Amino acid sequence: MNRYLAVLLALPAEVLAADPALSPPSGAAPAPSAAVGSAVAPTLGSGMAGQLTQLVLGLLLVIGLIFLLAWLMRRVQSAGPRSGQVIELLGSRALGPRDRLVLVQVGNEQILLGLSPGRIAPLHVLKEPIVVPEKATPATPEFAQRLMELMGKDHKDKH
Repeated sequence: MNRYLAVLLALPAEVLAADPALSPPSGAAPAPSAAVGSAVAPTLGSGMAGQLTQLVLGLLLVIGLIFLLAWLMRRVQSAGPRSGQVIELLGSRALGPRDRLVLVQVGNEQILLGLSPGRIAPLHVLKEPIVVPEKATPATPEFAQRLMELMGKDHKDKH
C-alpha cells in the first residue's frame, strides 16, 4: 500500500517537471524554417496530455484516499469496546417487507418493539426475561456464507 502511495505522489512531480521542458519558453519565437502549424502542435498536444494525465492522477488519488479512509474506519470500528453496550438485540422477526418485531434488552428489562418505516413503537415490556440460548455460530444466510468463503473471510475454522 505504501509503495502505491509513493508512486501516486511521485507521478505528479514527474509530469510537472516534464511539462515545461516540452513547451517552448514564452518569449522565444518559432524557428524561421519551421512551419507555423508545427510549432503550435507540440505545445497543444503536450498541454492536452498534461491535463489528461493530471485528471487521471487526481482521480487515482481520490480513489486511493477513499480506500485509505475505508481501511481506517474498519480499524477504528473494530478497536472500540463492544462488551460494555447497554442495549442488546436479542432477536428479530420480519412481519412484512418493511415491518419487523424486535426484542431488545436494556439492563434487566426486555422490550418488544415494533419497527416500521419512520416509527419505532414499544409493544410490550416483558415481566420475566426470556432466556435466549447462545449460539455457537451466528446464523448467516447461505449466500452470505458462500460469499464470505469466496472472499477468504470464513472464520469458522478459527474456533
